[in-house]
Amino acid sequence: MYNDGLVTCTARELVIRRYYFPTASAKRIPYGRIRGLQQMPLTRLGGRWRIWGTGDFVHYFNLDLGRVDKSVAFVVDLGGRVKPVITPDDPDRLVAALAEHRIAVTRG
Repeated sequence: MYNDGLVTCTARELVIRRYYFPTASAKRIPYGRIRGLQQMPLTRLGGRWRIWGTGDFVHYFNLDLGRVDKSVAFVVDLGGRVKPVITPDDPDRLVAALAEHRIAVTRG
């Protein structure tokens, strides 16, 4: 399992804490809903300074005050227009936890 306080892999679902604005409640995604994850570099223009929400109405970031110090993000494909974006503290451990649930991660 994986848990860094904001992103958690449980036995049944991916939990993204501090997701919804303005309540900061969690988004719970059963593994069966996840079509895939795309790993991408987190750059100054590519989300590093996005503390919460969206800038393009497609990618939605949970509240993560430590995002400015991170370098990797994952776009969660749920089949819809809006795609959650997570920035785990330990990307390698997250990928390993998701692999246990047969969720493939591609690099973008």
